[in-house]
Amino acid sequence: MAIKEKKKFTNTLYTHDNLFILTGMNSNSVDLIYLDPPFNTKRMYSAPIGSKAAGTSFKDMWTWQDVNEAYLDTLAGNYPALTKFIASIGEIHSKAMMAYLAYMAQRIIEMHRVLKDTGSLYLHCDPTASHYLKIVLDEIFGKYSFRNEIIWCYKRPSAPRQRQLPRLHDIIFWYSKGKKWTFNGEHIRVPYAQSSIDRAGYAANVSKMTDGGVVELKEGGKLPEDWWDIPMLKGNSREATGYPTQKPLTLLHRIIKASSNEGDIVFDPFCGCATTCVAAQQLDRKWIGIDIEKQAVDILVDRLSNDAGLFKDFVNTTIVPQRTDVKIVKKSVSIKERLYKQQNGKCNACGRKFEIWDFEIDHIIPQAKGGGDYYENYQLLCGSCNKIKGDRPMEYLRLKIKTREEMMKNQIIFGE
Repeated sequence: MAIKEKKKFTNTLYTHDNLFILTGMNSNSVDLIYLDPPFNTKRMYSAPIGSKAAGTSFKDMWTWQDVNEAYLDTLAGNYPALTKFIASIGEIHSKAMMAYLAYMAQRIIEMHRVLKDTGSLYLHCDPTASHYLKIVLDEIFGKYSFRNEIIWCYKRPSAPRQRQLPRLHDIIFWYSKGKKWTFNGEHIRVPYAQSSIDRAGYAANVSKMTDGGVVELKEGGKLPEDWWDIPMLKGNSREATGYPTQKPLTLLHRIIKASSNEGDIVFDPFCGCATTCVAAQQLDRKWIGIDIEKQAVDILVDRLSNDAGLFKDFVNTTIVPQRTDVKIVKKSVSIKERLYKQQNGKCNACGRKFEIWDFEIDHIIPQAKGGGDYYENYQLLCGSCNKIKGDRPMEYLRLKIKTREEMMKNQIIFGE
């Protein structure tokens, strides 16, 4: 049974916006990240009535309102080329795709930070935005950190009168964070094809792989290629919950075995019906899962509690964690002076110049949203802006300032 509101970071299911949870997590703290985010398919997904997940749903349609503007300064300041690329997508594709990529980039930046130097990230997507997401990953992780583009193949009946080839694969991008990464190839071997078995023991004179030597088969099978023929989950399967985009445990088992070891921490920031968490628990890994859908909590908790009796002590919470790996810096005169110089004497919201004594030190990301007492999360606001913002995110303040400027502009135009 889930333990509520207990202070614990592993084997924890968070119900919250994953950006805020990520912000509160320590750097270099997880070994493997698997994410199966929305794909920007412009569809609404709902679980069928009568299924275990009945009542859960999510929209896969994006607008600029889905982007947290409080984090855009970090994106623009640290990744100027990526910011320009995302802005160009509004012209190349659509404003919705631009908003989706900004939303994803903000979160992938934080995932890169929390991933250990020997860790890996697997991003699951489809052709809707895969080509754009790879550029985002190249910029944040580095193009030389790209390990594989894995094609997950599956079968299902074709639609009648179809005028193009059936789309029967998903894409999984694998990136490592550093130059050394965990890879347990011996743990994910698959059976050899019959043709390979028939050639075993014979000299392969025309084979560049054996250089004319005898074909020797490895015990336990061969290393799988970068295309994985793993069946989709059937509706009558024992593990099926009815969750609209649920992935099979077999797929997650292969990823977790390949890129983590027993006792490692597996993290899924879009955990949906908790398949990653279940697979990690079955393979003796620790796990962290996040999902924003409040209606999905019951099915998530039920599955984690009841799956093969494996889950006896885990946490389900809405409390945002606080980082413990950064130096706590209390507000002080010296901090104020540093910020004043850094901001060139301007308010970080309205942009107007003031004397130093007219400013107040404020949290860029509120503590309630994962922001902590460290220098990078401090800013100077003038008294007026700080009063308007209160303990709300920066996007609230910027919206208020924008509205006020438009009202003043209209007053000038109409001579009021």
